Amino acid sequence: MAKVNIYLTFDGECEEAFNFYKNVFNNEFLMMNRFSDMPPEEGQAFPPEQKDRVMHVTLPISDNTVIMGSDTGGDWSKDYVKGNNFSISINSESREEADRLFEKLSQGGHIIMPMADTFWDSYFGMLKDKFGIQWMVSYDNPNRQK
Repeated sequence: MAKVNIYLTFDGECEEAFNFYKNVFNNEFLMMNRFSDMPPEEGQAFPPEQKDRVMHVTLPISDNTVIMGSDTGGDWSKDYVKGNNFSISINSESREEADRLFEKLSQGGHIIMPMADTFWDSYFGMLKDKFGIQWMVSYDNPNRQK
């Protein structure tokens, strides 16, 4: 079955927050990428002053759980509300499971980003369900080329 973790969103405070959590949980980041690491994509521009914000960070807090996070910015920040800045992240065991979960969770809700292959080598989508809960669904193929 899929693994479920919490994904936190910040407006410029992600690195500071995750350095704090890193100290609290006495662990190291599995990854930290910045928006400047993203390849350019039509219609998705970030202001130059936000290029060093965190695009994605992963911090283990136990053997089975990680917290993940990113900064928002540009067009993505218009709906940001401090305190409601989290999503439930599901990492499925197959593309088929990812599609099934995404389809069922999105019924009556709003698709933010349809399921698609991404530049970070994940099959990924985002949605808000009919109750207003934000979800991220992904599948990371264990056989992918690194």
